[in-house]
Amino acid sequence: MHLKIFMWSYIVTAISLVVAFVYDSWSGVVLCAILGVLEVSLSFDNAVINATILERMSDFWQKMFLTVGIVIAVFGMRLLLPLLIVYFAAGLSPVEAFQLAMNPPADDAPYFPDGSPSYETLLTDAHPIIAAFGGMFLLMLFLNWLFEEKEHHWLTWLEKPLAKAGRLDSMAIMVACLILLVTSETLAEDAETVLFAGLTGLVVYLAVNGLGSFFENAEHPDEEPERDVDHEPASALSRNSKLVKATGKAGFFLFLYLEVLDASFSFDGVIGAFAITSDPILIALGLGLIGAMFVRSLTVFLVRKGTLSEYVYLEHGAHWAIGALAIILFISIGVHISEFITGLLGVGFIGAALWSSIQRNKRLRARGEEVGTIHA
Repeated sequence: MHLKIFMWSYIVTAISLVVAFVYDSWSGVVLCAILGVLEVSLSFDNAVINATILERMSDFWQKMFLTVGIVIAVFGMRLLLPLLIVYFAAGLSPVEAFQLAMNPPADDAPYFPDGSPSYETLLTDAHPIIAAFGGMFLLMLFLNWLFEEKEHHWLTWLEKPLAKAGRLDSMAIMVACLILLVTSETLAEDAETVLFAGLTGLVVYLAVNGLGSFFENAEHPDEEPERDVDHEPASALSRNSKLVKATGKAGFFLFLYLEVLDASFSFDGVIGAFAITSDPILIALGLGLIGAMFVRSLTVFLVRKGTLSEYVYLEHGAHWAIGALAIILFISIGVHISEFITGLLGVGFIGAALWSSIQRNKRLRARGEEVGTIHA
């Protein structure tokens, strides 16, 4: 099963490295490989969350995520998105931004001799906007999960009381807006811009998540009517694979939700890539083709192997990693934080959750109970 699932990732990796060699010799191969490793190391939590949503989608929309979705991930998120950011930040057209990216100043200086900023400088200057939007989207995903009632808990001492606090309507929105307000007033040089970007991220989250829940309820009105799907986050909608798979408009909005989620996760990787190279071609090859393909293969692996059902705390670890990433994005508006720290935190939460899941399974087997059963 491993080879079947990861076969295309290996093939795409080999092709990408060959293209990188033709494009920029051995230095291109090394940079491309490093970028691929960077993307995968930053995206373990992304793969886990993707899996919780993907298992809820019909076969058709799963295939759409693995085919059309990879095209969007490579060319949309890792190549076109930075160009659009430069377009909005500096008023350059995507074509002009691409030409600027392909012709950096000598010795990768931040400015040209005439004093005009480089592509990397323009994108870096736009980081507060990127961090506020992506941070708010990810923070809402984390808080909606944190404040909802759960069948089981990992960090019981913290998750149980917070779930009770979540009984207050709009608790997640209030906390997220408070964090955004404090961040904009204390860390941002341009508070209004950061506030606008953050509120945009909030609106996008509420719109995509709300529409997905609405059409899920409309398509399957007889499925568990006691659930308040209008206020249930997409992460919750995706957990029970025994429910009818989302199709039609519900499947489309879950697919759209996954793509926006992928964009939010990719922000830190795209910005971090400029510490390695500012070449958009190598970034698209390394982050997009190699990294995104492996993340999607890992997502499919988790779904096909039933990993989330066997290791029940993995989803918890992934959400805590998302929460940490969201806070890091907000802090990075005023303070530079190494991508190494971001990746280490994500891997740390996932690793700790996996270890806790393994210990839980050992205890259940010792008592002769089924591993897949849910225990508070």
